[in-house]
Amino acid sequence: MSRRTWILVIALLMLGLATASAPLLNRLERYQEVVDQGPSPEVRANPYLAAETFLRQRGIHVTTTQTLGSLPQTGSQPQTLMLLGSREKMTPSDVRRLLDWTRAGGRLLFVAEQLWDEKKGRSGDLLLDQLQIRQYLTHDVREQDKQRERMLNQPVIPLTAPEVEPPTTPWPELTRLYVENETDPAYMSFDPAFHLDDPENQAQSWANSADATHLLQMMYGKGLITVLTDADLWKTQAIGKYDNAWLLWYLSQDSDVTLLLRTPHEDLPALVWKYFPQALFALALLIGAVLWHNGMRQGALQPLPPQARRQLSEHLRASADFMLRRQGHQAMLRALQQDILRCARQRQPGFDQLPVTEQWQILARMTGQSTRDIGRALRPRLDERVSNIEFTRQVAYLQRLRNALA
Repeated sequence: MSRRTWILVIALLMLGLATASAPLLNRLERYQEVVDQGPSPEVRANPYLAAETFLRQRGIHVTTTQTLGSLPQTGSQPQTLMLLGSREKMTPSDVRRLLDWTRAGGRLLFVAEQLWDEKKGRSGDLLLDQLQIRQYLTHDVREQDKQRERMLNQPVIPLTAPEVEPPTTPWPELTRLYVENETDPAYMSFDPAFHLDDPENQAQSWANSADATHLLQMMYGKGLITVLTDADLWKTQAIGKYDNAWLLWYLSQDSDVTLLLRTPHEDLPALVWKYFPQALFALALLIGAVLWHNGMRQGALQPLPPQARRQLSEHLRASADFMLRRQGHQAMLRALQQDILRCARQRQPGFDQLPVTEQWQILARMTGQSTRDIGRALRPRLDERVSNIEFTRQVAYLQRLRNALA
């Protein structure tokens, strides 16, 4: 088949495919789809970003910081400092400096972080303890009220509300704040699990739910202090509910606002695990492969030792090798020399009392050896090094003497 024929066949096939797909192409419709990718990195990093935006839209100047290095200057423009982040690293000097700033005319707003401990007589929250404000769990307060009522056999007005609540209070889980010249209260969604107590009656205004107090305000010198049980109602997911945003504006109106936000930051291992899990998995496999390779046995396997028992000669040879390594040649020669003298004492009574030369002469008569050879064999050599050949020769000679005396 020629090249021209191939081109004609391919063109016909493409034309047939285009004709067959024409009805399908007519049925295709173009549309747009919006994919929600969740909050932006800025929103995830700052849970109070919506609160900042809301205040700026109301014409309030907002500044954010993560340290208490420099406090706002209290001058012609009132200043409101909101401590919405963690205060666990606050020192007593920081507390004194903060209260002095408030006494000079600043407005301080902070969240109670610790519960009151009756045994210790403190909560551990330096600001709360300094202001003599206590935070309890609402459940514990209700239990205390019930116990007191049983002890007195009469109803007791709970500590959780300065006024007697009507029995048909709407939305009892919400916190109500009554404002002057307003008939209806504002409703906020504080966490109902916590309650603020003011045993010294310092507060001039407060906000309550049906069972607990969640906001206290008191004058402090020329300034104002506001204590909250929590600030979650101003986070991005809750600030648009009820009157939460209005309360934020109400507490910061006619002033500049500084937000102390010590937002938690993920450390390097957490970020690597979050964005590069495949790389960490591959690294773990690589480390496992390297350890497995290095742990493999190299070279031929050693043969298993025979299960049969060793011969007596092998035990003797091993014992001799051990003694030779531990004690040297002289110790082994000394043992043979002592054995020869013991045999001579058995055959010749009084052998030990004789001089050395006479002992050698007696040994010469018993063994048929010369006195010179016997003296050279029995003479001690404490510091003299003996070669292997000489050691073998001397051992053989001493064995002949011992065999002759046996």
